[in-house]
Amino acid sequence: MTPHSLETLAFDNSYARLPEVFYAKVNPTPFATPPSLISANRAAMELLDLDPSEAMRPEFAGVFGGSLLVPGMEPLAMLYSGHQFGVYVPQLGDGRAILLGEVKNERGERWDLHLKGAGMTPFSRDGDGRSVLRSAIREYLCCEAMHGLGIPTTRALCLIGSDDKVYREQIETGATIVRMAPSHVRFGTFEIFYYRKQHEHLQRLADYVIEMHFPHLAQAPDKYVRFFAEVVERTAKLIAQWQAVGWSHGVLNTDNMSILGLTLDYGPYGFMDDYDPGFICNHSDYNGRYAFNQQPYIGLWNLSCLAQTLLPLAPKEELKAALDGYQTTVDRHYHDHMRSKLGLVAERADDEALLQELKSLMVGSRVDYTIFWRELGTFSSGPGASNERLREHFLNPERFDAWALQYRDRLQSEQSRDEERRVRMDRVNPKYILRNYLAQGAIEKAQQKDYSEVERLLTLLQQPYVEQPGMEAYAAAPPNWGKHISVSCSS
Repeated sequence: MTPHSLETLAFDNSYARLPEVFYAKVNPTPFATPPSLISANRAAMELLDLDPSEAMRPEFAGVFGGSLLVPGMEPLAMLYSGHQFGVYVPQLGDGRAILLGEVKNERGERWDLHLKGAGMTPFSRDGDGRSVLRSAIREYLCCEAMHGLGIPTTRALCLIGSDDKVYREQIETGATIVRMAPSHVRFGTFEIFYYRKQHEHLQRLADYVIEMHFPHLAQAPDKYVRFFAEVVERTAKLIAQWQAVGWSHGVLNTDNMSILGLTLDYGPYGFMDDYDPGFICNHSDYNGRYAFNQQPYIGLWNLSCLAQTLLPLAPKEELKAALDGYQTTVDRHYHDHMRSKLGLVAERADDEALLQELKSLMVGSRVDYTIFWRELGTFSSGPGASNERLREHFLNPERFDAWALQYRDRLQSEQSRDEERRVRMDRVNPKYILRNYLAQGAIEKAQQKDYSEVERLLTLLQQPYVEQPGMEAYAAAPPNWGKHISVSCSS
């Protein structure tokens, strides 16, 4: 394979071939000051067959900073609506993002190039269409952090900065991020045509999504029900992974739900520090609708909204039957993940009680979620082992001792060997996550035009399960101030 230059990227813009009712054609608005490269993600460039050396060209910052187009791009803003905090909003759409086009690589994979912070579109409402450097860095890093964790997500191609001033809670500088995914169609893309009673457009959208992304269903007589059932399963698996790793999305509106079951739209997200089932990462979420422990339920609620949009295309009873499988799928996959995090191989009926007692201990002692699970891999199941390092996490170490005896018995019942088990557990319990305070440190340096911490975190988080020499500080518990960083929808 010969790597591509910017000018020879292979575009095949299937979404642009849909009728214009699905989008508005619009070009990015250039920054007033010349854009410059902050970071380019080599791993994402490889997905496009794009030569990594292209990032060094000034044209790279020009194209992905919104001031240049290359042959084959057909920029458009996608139309959608959605339920925001449970309330239906009749029209949303890409208000600060533009789909530049779809690159088809030599493996036949399609990747949307979605330019976020591209300027105003017909769907911007009262917004300015811009992203600030702070929010762009948070999304850029978390896309790749989630991918490193093995969680389905949009990817991040590059981060471009400018000196243009953008007004949020304060004056900040503007930036763009190019996010990549096979599709950026959302639950809300279906909702807008259902609520407008434009059922012919709804069917066209469903047929397009099935043809492009679920082709094995294209000829099935019950393709719409089977399509929905697969979306249910993908969404359930995704949210089970979020719960297992201790990650909260923060704004699970239906317009932020990917039809492909990807993590989409990184705003006020957060990895938990101290274990807190009611963790709310978005300071604008006053009622805790999107709290960590509410995410499985919200997934179901959002899927029920999607099911409603498909009523003109499929029988209600069959859609309901598909939806009814959601909770079982979430629970099954979550418990599979947690069993792996415990280092258990076999499934047993009393595993749930063992897990619940441990989580109760963790809540009571405000144990750091990520650090404890990683250190649990060091548990010694030998007779008389004190596991002192693990005991130190708990305010009531005697209660932990009682749990540890049950855990040891459970491990011995399947003849678990400590060293082998630790290798398995280290593959599923990350050492490094994108804590808010780490992202904040990278942001503050970047605001002084020092991008070294962005690059350091990008490299670190691409291999979160691997011990990386010299990076111990990034695996430590956050300082107290780092646990109280406030993030909002502009984050």
